[in-house]
Amino acid sequence: MLIRVKTFPGSPREKVVQILADKFEIYVKAKPKEGEANERALALLAGCLKTERKNLKIIKGARERNKIVKLLT
Repeated sequence: MLIRVKTFPGSPREKVVQILADKFEIYVKAKPKEGEANERALALLAGCLKTERKNLKIIKGARERNKIVKLLT
């Protein structure tokens, strides 16, 4: 399953907003430095989807706000 994600690094609060079944907006406190924001975003998304972090992989947009994430189950 492919999931479209828009991240907002450096946000004052962390939250996940589901827009559609396969589209999310993720607000993270972490800065977009050395993949910290990506890791935190995937951890929050995993919690929302009730899966483990290792089951998610960014397949497009690792250095952009808009990402495509694959659910590996």
